[in-house]
Amino acid sequence: MPIYEYESLDPKKSCNKCAQRFETIQDISEEPLSICPSCGQKVRKVISWCRAAIVETSDEYARVERQISDYEKESMWSHAAELAHKHSEKTKDKSTKMRALDNYKKAGYDANSLEKHAKTD
Repeated sequence: MPIYEYESLDPKKSCNKCAQRFETIQDISEEPLSICPSCGQKVRKVISWCRAAIVETSDEYARVERQISDYEKESMWSHAAELAHKHSEKTKDKSTKMRALDNYKKAGYDANSLEKHAKTD
């Protein structure tokens, strides 16, 4: 069940619970609270600021990222760059594309020749 946050419409008349935001677990089909369960003052539901998210990646993505990191640890810059470049083309991941360009530079490729590839769509 989701956790919802509520706050008092009038903090000056509210109790300690609703003077600050409070959380409550409710079924998604339940009506939002309109009054504080502790003091009966009017409350409103507020949008929570989620500070963390779970991001699931595919096994292939994780494998490629590990391989790029392994190449980088071994200073195999051109191998890391080529794999990151191919991976970024496939996934359209801009950060991996920039990582590939950085590795190409470390491998000794001319930065000016790489400039046209640095432009992202």
